[in-house]
Amino acid sequence: MKMKKLLFQRKGITLIELLIGLVICAFVIAAIYRVFIAQSKAYVVQDQVVEIQQNIRTATEMMVRDIRMAGFDFDNSTSPFQITDFKPNPPYLLSSNSITVWYENYVQGPPMISEIHAIRYALNGSNLERQLSINGVAQPAEVILENVVGLELTCGRDGRIGFEHTQDGVVDDWVDCGTINNNQDKVIAVRVSLTTRPEQINPQDDRFTTISPRTLNTIVALRNLSLRKF
Repeated sequence: MKMKKLLFQRKGITLIELLIGLVICAFVIAAIYRVFIAQSKAYVVQDQVVEIQQNIRTATEMMVRDIRMAGFDFDNSTSPFQITDFKPNPPYLLSSNSITVWYENYVQGPPMISEIHAIRYALNGSNLERQLSINGVAQPAEVILENVVGLELTCGRDGRIGFEHTQDGVVDDWVDCGTINNNQDKVIAVRVSLTTRPEQINPQDDRFTTISPRTLNTIVALRNLSLRKF
């Protein structure tokens, strides 16, 4: 009798307790889901930031390599071409957001080939394009960086062309390259400021709206021109 009485006194889970437990579980699962979504968003954003920085660094390094070659000449008497055959001094053409430099490119053979290269960097819409001309023949332009917000060029001047006493190989002042007189101002350095933003394929996706545009500033010395007077 006592055993039966104890069995009848045992209590189970009521419907209200079950509902309360389910509600608590729902809140816990929702919190875990929100944390997962936040972490996933942070991962995607960080991955995009890394990609932007890598792309802008690669494009800048390419520009630095080409701009630094401005005015390079082997001074080889056997060379069939000279830079001045295609561009009178100075061997550059500058504006606020575009730059073209000329230099001699020497390829060891046999046969040994000497070519005059002209490299132009400019914005076309939101794309940074690089165009190569070989011995005056332009090649198709190639896009080296997309989603570009801005390209700014600042020039370091060293005196005046035709007035050698004003040229000492040291930058006198920095000015917007758009104000440079390409026939009178001698430029021996260029500051490149390149800004880009993440690509947003879906306008409804707001994950990248918090990413500010990334900017990389680099100063390029025109080493082939700093000690030359013209």
